[in-house]
Amino acid sequence: MHGLARLTEIWVYLAASPLLGLTTTLVAYLVALWVYRRLGFNPLANPVLIAIAIVVSILTVTGTPYKTYFEGAQFVHFMLGPATVALAMPLYKQWNKLRHAAVPLLLGLAAGSITAVVSAVGIAYAMGASPQIMASLAPKSATTPIAMAISERFGGLPSLTAVLVICTGILGAVLARYVLNFLRIDSHPVRGFALGVASHGIGTARALQVSAEMGAFAGLGMGLNGVFTAIVVPLAMPVFLRWIGA
Repeated sequence: MHGLARLTEIWVYLAASPLLGLTTTLVAYLVALWVYRRLGFNPLANPVLIAIAIVVSILTVTGTPYKTYFEGAQFVHFMLGPATVALAMPLYKQWNKLRHAAVPLLLGLAAGSITAVVSAVGIAYAMGASPQIMASLAPKSATTPIAMAISERFGGLPSLTAVLVICTGILGAVLARYVLNFLRIDSHPVRGFALGVASHGIGTARALQVSAEMGAFAGLGMGLNGVFTAIVVPLAMPVFLRWIGA
């Protein structure tokens, strides 16, 4: 009993420090990565998904507010910017291949991005979702900052959009291998670009684990899809919302 009380005191002390969020995040990801490796890098054991589950469980059990957690976790959040910029290196190394495949890549980008938006909004509309939910869903395949900004502009819920973006990324990273194998698509550039367009950063991270070539094309797909979504959704959403009388 005394040991439990002591443990509680230690947790209360740690909870007051911004390092709590950073430590929790890093430890959760290291555990998730260990599980991922032990299972032979099986896509179903996606480390991001496992790490999120661990962090959510810890915060729920301890009653730690998200605001308190994020005071420390924001350091990891800040590193997303440099990590994204660092993707320019594998892109540069694959520049010749990228240049020669420009037209097919742009056509694939348009097809993938439009399909992601139309399918999400169309299914939500068919199921009777509100315009707010549809606005939150529309940019789900773009990177989080872009998706949240688009969602907020059209009356969506940025927090819901952030969750949807993460879910989309994890789902793509988990299922892409099986879908692409089923379609007998073996080309690393094609597989990588598809992952980047459909699953943004999480899909790109998965592609980089396979090969630098695949990661480079995934990074390109992620970046281009973010720009394309930021242009297409603001143009299409007002027309769609007027059409449904919202």
